[in-house]
Amino acid sequence: MIETLRAEGPHPQYADKLMLFGRLVGNWDIEGRAFDESGNVIREVTGEWHFGWVLEGRVIQDVLIAPPRQGREPGEQSKSYDTAIRAYDPKIDAWRVTVVAPVYGATVDLIAREHDDEIWLEGRSPDNDLVRWTFSQFGDERVLWQGFVSKDEGLTWVRDEEIILHRGR
Repeated sequence: MIETLRAEGPHPQYADKLMLFGRLVGNWDIEGRAFDESGNVIREVTGEWHFGWVLEGRVIQDVLIAPPRQGREPGEQSKSYDTAIRAYDPKIDAWRVTVVAPVYGATVDLIAREHDDEIWLEGRSPDNDLVRWTFSQFGDERVLWQGFVSKDEGLTWVRDEEIILHRGR
């Protein structure tokens, strides 16, 4: 089944639009931090994040795993083992993104668009709070992902997560 999902690159019909997330295709080592409402680090984790073309190159699917598979202690449980499907929708000139996080029993639907030199993914958390997840500071070897939450319908935003992606070493 996995081979039937895989694609070699973006579908030619929307290749330029697909490269918004297409530049992330590949393997990344990650360093993640979670923050409390005051901005204090409450958890740190390392892991891996893999992005690839699927469904004739019309979709990008990723898998985020923490801690990384290599180097785990025997019997150590995952803190994250998530997947996301990212599909460009020409009707709204944006991406529809669904994240499935079975470790947390959560599914999140988002709409993603380019915002200046960043990618913003916006939607609602399983608790119905507004969320904004961003990819920024794009480099060949490094990207920054941040998660923000608003408990007051967008009046204020608090950063609750940050992940630094390093191109697979």
